[in-house]
Amino acid sequence: MDRSLQRHVVRPLTSQGGTAAVEFAIVALFFFMLVFGILELARIMYVFNTLQEVTRRAAAAAVNVYPTDTAALASLKQDAVFRSSPGELPLAPPITDSYVRIEYLAYDLSVIPTSSLPSCAATNQQTCMANPRSGSCIHFVQVQVCDPGDTSTCVAAQSQAVFPLVNLPILLPKAPTISPVETLGYKQGVPPCPP
Repeated sequence: MDRSLQRHVVRPLTSQGGTAAVEFAIVALFFFMLVFGILELARIMYVFNTLQEVTRRAAAAAVNVYPTDTAALASLKQDAVFRSSPGELPLAPPITDSYVRIEYLAYDLSVIPTSSLPSCAATNQQTCMANPRSGSCIHFVQVQVCDPGDTSTCVAAQSQAVFPLVNLPILLPKAPTISPVETLGYKQGVPPCPP
């Protein structure tokens, strides 16, 4: 076979090999973006459902803890995000225990300011017995998932991507849960507000 003919036969094969690699890289990029996009959407759906469970767990515990018991409140917030120490809710960045906001509500569902809260659970019971519609009588506990950067209002947190190539800037739900108070830590027979 003639040498000039062999060169023509070999050249097209080597140039096609490079084209196939480029085509594979382009197709693989779109394929992985699709796969990671589906995984990210599934994770976001998990986070939406889990945040509702977080607020439900926190509200169920907060109805038996008085607002001034900061250690118990910190512990129940950590438990609500499925942890035993401060940290992040699994697979749900940036949500941590600090995003769990607990507020105490009066009969008309208005938030009771910290300065107007009774000094202890026994005093709250006395206040509620004397005037159930008092603005300082704690009737309900409300738990929401809020950005801790803004303490005046509850601002929804924004999700952060876990998987590469896909960043979906989605606002996470506040997932509010309101529960009627139970004991708020009151023990029968304990004098009001012991020192």
